[in-house]
Amino acid sequence: MSIADMNPLADVTRKPGTRFRDGPHLPEMVVVASGKFWMGADESVDKFANTVEKPRHWVEINYPLAVGRRPVTFAEWDEFVNCEPEMHRPEDRGWGRGELPVVNVSWEDAQCYVSWLSANTGRSYRLLSESEWEYCCRAGTNGIFSTGDGIDVKQANFLYMDFGDKPGVGHPVNAGSYEANSFGLCDMHGNVCQLVADAWHDNYSGAPTDGSPWGETADMWRVVRGGGWDALPRILRAAFRDWVHHTQRLDNMGFRVACDIE
Repeated sequence: MSIADMNPLADVTRKPGTRFRDGPHLPEMVVVASGKFWMGADESVDKFANTVEKPRHWVEINYPLAVGRRPVTFAEWDEFVNCEPEMHRPEDRGWGRGELPVVNVSWEDAQCYVSWLSANTGRSYRLLSESEWEYCCRAGTNGIFSTGDGIDVKQANFLYMDFGDKPGVGHPVNAGSYEANSFGLCDMHGNVCQLVADAWHDNYSGAPTDGSPWGETADMWRVVRGGGWDALPRILRAAFRDWVHHTQRLDNMGFRVACDIE
């Protein structure tokens, strides 16, 4: 019996902020409204802007979508492995599992998870595109962080300050422990950096402006966003972007899911 047999597809409206879950132990989703935003950064808005975040460009998300309220947790991942025992069971480094965000999973692992979700719920789950991720991180704001020009350890889980101080806890914490942004999404800054659908490009020249992912699925290098528990504020910036090999697994990296709303 599939998850979909036990838990019929949720009747989801397009109303922004609507929450739903397609079954027990599956990610809680939040409906996000369509909208427009400036993606990337330059020195006029962010002193830490660098070449991979340029050119700053206008993106239009002309469709509603649902986004995981939190990064995927160990509990949600372990349900997947319980159903598909041949899949990767990631190490938790002794931090615990349950509501902690899953780490030590690769882009390829994340693709297996969203394929399983889709097959077992009847809804099309996927990773966010890079532009969707930044749109959700900014959540209607246009500053360096969704919290404004600064961020502190009461607002997000990160370890270092710019001058070497370590005010953070030094490990992941339960997903959703910090206040959600105005879209109702938690942990867009910090806790775990998050894999997205796109292949890596060294800058935004030629990037799509409609929210779609950029690059072939066979490309080896994939984009990661958001900054993790061991980061410092400049890496948590809404515009910051990095890359990893599609098979790489790291103890500060996870992902969140999205699905399209009909």
